[in-house]
Amino acid sequence: MGLELILIVVVLVLFVLFISMYNRLIGEIEAVNNNQKQIDIQLDRRYKVFESLINTVKQYMDYEKSTLKEVVALRNQAQQARTSGDDKQRVASENKISSILSGLNVVFEQYPDLKANQNALQLQEEIVNTENKLSYAKQAFNDSIERYNADKKSFIQSMVVGIFSSKLDKDFIYWQLSQEEVAQQEEYTVKFPESQSDTPSTKTTKPKDQ
Repeated sequence: MGLELILIVVVLVLFVLFISMYNRLIGEIEAVNNNQKQIDIQLDRRYKVFESLINTVKQYMDYEKSTLKEVVALRNQAQQARTSGDDKQRVASENKISSILSGLNVVFEQYPDLKANQNALQLQEEIVNTENKLSYAKQAFNDSIERYNADKKSFIQSMVVGIFSSKLDKDFIYWQLSQEEVAQQEEYTVKFPESQSDTPSTKTTKPKDQ
């Protein structure tokens, strides 16, 4: 009778352990999915701000004719890839948009009149801020994938994943971060107006999610 009781206790412990690991893996998968939603929010916001910027600057330059078409085409590719589940193509298309937007400062320098347009400058700054928030969202997403992958490959967890592979065995694609984005995360500073003593002050801060 004592042996039977021990076996029952062992079975119950293993059952509780498996359930706990299953729930933890599900939680990690949900964390990845939630972080992806934060990326989606910033991607949608970035595109809307870019459209507003193009409408503002088109009276100053012909830049929007080719760039807008290129960004729209890439955005459409990304949306189609998202619908079809092609994460690699989606990431590649959105990263190309980031590369295009990173060159806006150089383009603006060629049009002095734009420097006097406060609306254009605010929209340009908004794109930069959105890119910063996007880079943080990407890093949070990548970190959550790292935690999930490390957990699911652990000894006992891998057994649980093998049993419930349809629900627990996911293959997530990392969002690539450029060297510039990595540097922005390592040192993000906001400069405030000089004080009465004319001593500039800086404060390290992290953009808040919208």
